Amino acid sequence: MTAPAADGLWGRAEQEMFRSRVRGCLLGGALGDALGAGIEFDSLEQIREKYGPQGVTGYVPAYGRLGAVTDDTQMTLFTVDGLIRAHVRRDTGAWHPPTDVHAAYRRWYRTQRDWGPDERRTEDGWLARQEWLYAQRAPGRACLGGLADAVMGTVDKPKNPRSKGCGTVMRSAPFGLLAGWDPRLVFQMGVECAAQTHGHPTGQLAAGAFAAIVHALVRGDDLDSAVQKALAQLSVRAGHEETTEALRRALGAVRQGLPGPERVASLGEGWIAEEALAIGVYCALVAEDVRHGLLLAVNHGGDSDSTGSVCGNLLGAMYGETALPPDLLAGLEGRATILELADDFAMEMTQGPVLHSPAQASAAWLERYPRHL
Repeated sequence: MTAPAADGLWGRAEQEMFRSRVRGCLLGGALGDALGAGIEFDSLEQIREKYGPQGVTGYVPAYGRLGAVTDDTQMTLFTVDGLIRAHVRRDTGAWHPPTDVHAAYRRWYRTQRDWGPDERRTEDGWLARQEWLYAQRAPGRACLGGLADAVMGTVDKPKNPRSKGCGTVMRSAPFGLLAGWDPRLVFQMGVECAAQTHGHPTGQLAAGAFAAIVHALVRGDDLDSAVQKALAQLSVRAGHEETTEALRRALGAVRQGLPGPERVASLGEGWIAEEALAIGVYCALVAEDVRHGLLLAVNHGGDSDSTGSVCGNLLGAMYGETALPPDLLAGLEGRATILELADDFAMEMTQGPVLHSPAQASAAWLERYPRHL
């Protein structure tokens, strides 16, 4: 996919392909998240005992329903919201997207503390008014702790300095959807926004690498080439060794025999950032189709929802929304919201100058995505 024209407008075919990839990435991640939500804390033996030798083959109960998503999807959606708001706020002369993403994460944090939307907070915009998002779905301690006050963590002064949990990776696919951006800026966005909750270099670099991989996929690369490009970016970063090794192990595992839970387990459990990234990449690389990849990514004794989410983001970005299993989409919690947000993101990225400018703007768009933090 080529970058947008100088005037910010894309061709019709480009817009349609881009929207399909955005929808696929966000919905695919949510599907993987929901498939893994009910078995997140189970061992492989427990999964097989409950659901048979193949493990789960569809949704299983989680949070009182089938198809429930977790904090992984919640935070991914707020990442998208923050990126849209950054582009809208650029009309005011302000341009520091990590600040807008941090403000969006703080809105997510309030969903984990408040009973429901506060209609008086008009500055919150559209997404924060969705009542279904006001549910605690096992949010990570580092994410909650890092966002508990208004001080934004930075690479120089990160929150939770020793943490490299997968909470950085599972929310970072949307940075890769910035198709018109330079790949180095996409990588850096993943790193800087990871530092808002996790301080360990591996947690930040794994998020940057994941964003870079998604970015290459959205621009038309195959997954192996996308990973190689991410490895090249990693190689010049201090502290890259753990993330680089994890990705190389994922590539090596492809050549070691038929895929299965034991092969996934050789890459770790997914609780930490580089392992979640490696498992998601491996499962996407060996996937026969989207369903096969997602089920492989969740049927293991680890952080099943996060590894499923990462794998789903990758497969959806590669193949677009029409490759996703329709029976799973039909029962997915929040599908309408995810689709609406995906379409808003695609419209902002491809038609932003028509929607708003410093001189004039669509009132409906500014109600959804206000210009102030």
